[in-house]
Amino acid sequence: MHRSASRLTRVLACAAVPVILVATGCSSDSGKDSATGSGSKDGAKAGSSSSAASQSPSAAPSPTLEKPAFAKLPDPCKVLGAKTVEKLVPEAKDADGTAAKSNDLSSRATCSWNGLDEDGLKGSDYRWLAVSLARYDSHDTLGSASERAGEQYTKQVEAAKTSEGAKGLKFAQAAGIGDQGTTVSYSVKKDVDFFNQTVVARTENVVLTLDYNGAAYEGAKAPDSAELLQDAIAAAKEAVTAIAAANKGA
Repeated sequence: MHRSASRLTRVLACAAVPVILVATGCSSDSGKDSATGSGSKDGAKAGSSSSAASQSPSAAPSPTLEKPAFAKLPDPCKVLGAKTVEKLVPEAKDADGTAAKSNDLSSRATCSWNGLDEDGLKGSDYRWLAVSLARYDSHDTLGSASERAGEQYTKQVEAAKTSEGAKGLKFAQAAGIGDQGTTVSYSVKKDVDFFNQTVVARTENVVLTLDYNGAAYEGAKAPDSAELLQDAIAAAKEAVTAIAAANKGA
């Protein structure tokens, strides 16, 4: 806006010069001007310059950024129903989940669950589940809300792909989970093998990252990676629905 205004000022200043010169000539040699017709010629030039100045383009208005589709986040510990939590994390230590601390719950929110399902001599099954939500607003210099969410979505996918110690990495596009969705699967060797499933999704200006993993202890059968993935996708879809429901009518 400043450059456009400066340009307009220079145009107006240049356009004013001929007008001043013509006025001086008329006062000093009015007879000569009337006899030779030079006054009318200069006047035409002045009129032309004034017309050009009046037609100079005005400063372009600033673009209007989109209004964010979602103005708030739901409680991250309530985006999944009790039955979903019970299925994905049997014998959860806290079925209500554990919320992470956040300075701004309207923009960042996370909740996690974990549990060890013991079955005597058949061993134990461990499960861990976490849902993280990130919401973005439109910003004059950073871009629109959905654009910023799209950038974060890409970063989250890349972060999942580069998890430390990941083995057997697989990733794929996941349709039907918001506007964009990607699944990332891999295993990590700790004291036992942990099978990890990550679903990253963008719905409007909110990015959802759902992490789900399982492991077997004391001779229990290792969890089926494909089943873990399907459960993670179903939970991610449920969370996306909860985000929309929390903003309904807002």
